[in-house]
This record gives sequence, structure tokens and C-alpha cells, in this order.
Amino acid sequence: MALSTRNVERAVARVDVGAVEGNCRRLRSVLRAGAELCAVVKADGYGHGMVPCAEAARAGGATWLATATVGEAAELRAAGLVGPILVQGALTPEEAQLALEAGADVVAWREGFVRHLAEVAGELESVGRVHVKLDTGMGRLGTFDPEEARRVADLAAGDPRLALIGAMTHFATADEPGDEHFPAQLERFAAFADGLRAAHPGVIAHAANSAATFRDPAAHLDMVRCGVAVYGLDPFQGDPAERGLEPALTLETYVAAVKRFEPGTSAGYGRTWTAGGATTVGVLPIGYGDGWRRGLSNRAEVLVEGRRRPLVGTVSMDNLTVDLGPDAETVEGEPAVLIGAQGSERILCEEVARHLATINYEVTCGLSARVRRTYA
Repeated sequence: MALSTRNVERAVARVDVGAVEGNCRRLRSVLRAGAELCAVVKADGYGHGMVPCAEAARAGGATWLATATVGEAAELRAAGLVGPILVQGALTPEEAQLALEAGADVVAWREGFVRHLAEVAGELESVGRVHVKLDTGMGRLGTFDPEEARRVADLAAGDPRLALIGAMTHFATADEPGDEHFPAQLERFAAFADGLRAAHPGVIAHAANSAATFRDPAAHLDMVRCGVAVYGLDPFQGDPAERGLEPALTLETYVAAVKRFEPGTSAGYGRTWTAGGATTVGVLPIGYGDGWRRGLSNRAEVLVEGRRRPLVGTVSMDNLTVDLGPDAETVEGEPAVLIGAQGSERILCEEVARHLATINYEVTCGLSARVRRTYA
């Protein structure tokens, strides 16, 4: 059996940081005058790599970064990232102290938390930077009560150990064009933010995610918090190019074995696929242990030699099989692309997500540590 002389790896995600930078420039180009861009880099940059993508986002004009956890914020600081970082998640008392030590902004919606934060800030001789969160219809973090949110804001603004920086909410259905919940949420938050800014000039209001940023300029307010679009993923699960975005991630492996299948030969656990005629099958050394989920069995396609080849049989933890066709002359070591372009063909992450009945960024977030990330 002939072997390819190409340099290949078992499983590698190639991240184009230039695309991340370009996507941030694209997002800035659609913002209303004066609105800032906050790049959300939580969950290891949606699976792309937090620190390299944060650096690229900064280069593309993102003036803020956002994480979900204080550990992520601390990692950004340790890597030398400067400027405001917003920790969006809930914090334990211990985590609140770590956030202040990292110089990160925090989110509050309870008076008790604000009082504790003030005590910690006093002990550290620092200033706790607070964003009050109003839940306008997401049903997660934040208070439903605008009056409670106002009390939290007033408490933060009135304590010399704290600074009231922002007011925020999050949209539940911004990625569903035509729904009525999104404009209702925006209306509720805008009314709250207007009152708060009248009482506390300089407070920044922010609500829009990637979908809301493209959907309605009225949602831009003082800042938008974009995640998926930063990485070139379409917030509406369509083609990113339609919104001027460039996917940053390419997922590659290689053909580790080429096997001739006679009619009736099966591939994988459970014999879920059987060759209907003589064909050639390639074995690729990537599987659900790498985040290429079992639900893609007998559904997804892979690019080999610039052509789409169907994934056949059940995806294993470490391997999967593709039908290369009866006349294939593929050699072992040939590169294979699961997400990205090869030749004139391209497989978008959105396509993979549709096979799984999920969203594009669940696919990238699910790529495990076994998949090496490279940056260029």
C-alpha cells in the first residue's frame, strides 16, 4: 500500500487568528456610532483557544473581553491581556475576591453580594467594578425586578469601595427573526437603562449578542457582547459569508488505513452500515473522544482529496470510517478535513451542527483537549 509523504496529524484544529481579527473588524463596521465591541472568549474561546483569540480580537478593535468564570479572567491576565474583562457568571464569595484580584468586572443582581464585594474590595484596597443585571426574559441570572436592580445599582454607585460600570441583560430569541420576545426584552431593558443612566451618568448599557448585533442596531446601545460571530460562526446557523464573516477553525485528520470492502462487509460497532457493493473504505483516527460525536454516524461527510466522502458506520471513540468509493486510489496518510475547506469544497460547522440537531458553537466547544490547536 502506498503512503502519502504529506505532513499530517491525528487530530488538529487549525485556527486562523487573522480571521478572528477580521471578524471583529466586520462587527465593528456594523455597530452604531459610539458603541463598543466586547469579544466573548469564554469556554476556551468557544473551543478555538482563549488567549490567542483574545489577542486577535483586541487587534480587531474589541475594547472589552468577557468570560464566564473568574479562572478564565485570571488566565487572560496571566497571559498579559490588559483592558476591561467582564466575568459574566455567578461568583461564590471566594471567586468574588479572585475576580477583584484579577482586576475583572463582575455582575451583580443581589444587594447581599454587592455588600460582600465592597468588604472584599476594602480589604484588598481596590475598587470593585460592578455591572447590574436585569433579567428581561432569559430566565437565568439576574433579577426580574427592575426596582431590585435599581437598588443594587444605587448601592454600588454609593459605596466608595465600588464603581457602578454597567447595566446588562441577555436576549433569549435574538437568533429567531420575526419573534416578538426579542423586541419586548429590548424595550424593557432600554427603559431600565435610560432611567439608570439618568441617575448615574456614564453607566454603559449592553445587551446584544452576535445575533442581536446583526438583527437590530437599536440593540447596540453602548456596547455589544459578541461570541459566535468573533469566530466566524453564523449566529443564525446559516452561511457565515452572508454576514461577511470568515470561519476561523479548520478541523483536520488523515487517512490512517485504506481497506477494500467486498459486498456485505460492515464497518464499526453494531454493523450499522454494510457495503452494498465492492468499495474502498478509509479509516480516520478521530472519534468522539476528540469531540466528533457519535450522532454523526452515517450522516456527516468528510473531505478527502477535495471530494466529499460519506461517513459510514458508527463513530468510535478514536476512529471513524468513510466510504471512498469503488474506484478510489487514496493512499494512507492522505489529509482529511472534517470542518473547513479542501480544494473547491467546504464543510461548514453549521452543516455539522444540523446533522446533530444542535448549534454550531456546541460543535466547536465540544472539541476535546486531544485535538491540538495551532494558530496562524
